[in-house]
Amino acid sequence: MKKLYSDAAAALDGVLFDGMTICAGGFGLCGVPVRLIEAIEAAGTKRLTCVSNNAGIDGQGLGKLLRSRQIAKMVASYVGENKEFERQYLAGELEVEFCPQGTLAERCRAGGAGIPGFYTKTGVGTLAAEGKELKEFDGVTYVLERGIRADLAIVKGWKADEAGNLVFRKTARNFNQPMATAGKICVAEVEEIVPVGSLDPDHVHLPGIFVNRLILGAPYDKPIEFRTVRQREAA
Repeated sequence: MKKLYSDAAAALDGVLFDGMTICAGGFGLCGVPVRLIEAIEAAGTKRLTCVSNNAGIDGQGLGKLLRSRQIAKMVASYVGENKEFERQYLAGELEVEFCPQGTLAERCRAGGAGIPGFYTKTGVGTLAAEGKELKEFDGVTYVLERGIRADLAIVKGWKADEAGNLVFRKTARNFNQPMATAGKICVAEVEEIVPVGSLDPDHVHLPGIFVNRLILGAPYDKPIEFRTVRQREAA
């Protein structure tokens, strides 16, 4: 099976459609599949449901798709740094499903593992459990959460071989691993592609069986969410 594609647009050809659900890796601005997001923006795909820890910031990450009004619904755990997200949500222009961070990661992992639902204590007694099934185990109340399956998963890795085996680097490992397994199709972008056999199998974080298409996304610029510097001391 051919996995290597020339660019993001080619890798997403025939995959995108209006109204689809996309799982997107990333945490803040770390480990974000920026080339694939840019290609989705250029394709103009509409009414998207995007599942991600957060929606980036204004004009960065998924913030680009919010700006272009391509996202109809966000399933996320943290949205505090995106003013356009806030504006659309408060104006009733964007549907939002808030989900505790660990629960969101497990919902994606469960979906990728073929588990349709699971019980957790997180969120019991809060708005997160409203309208959901509750059940007692050993005298403790749990809430039923559904596993997530998406039409497409987009992820960013550090290094991959030509078979699609992926290595993530440090914080960029975040949500990328469970998101990749939750998609019916997974498209990955990486900073470096090496020949098969170059990666130590013990260092592979995501086996190539989960990766359908792969692109080289480098070079990348690393945007900083909050640049904090110390004032220069007087000489």
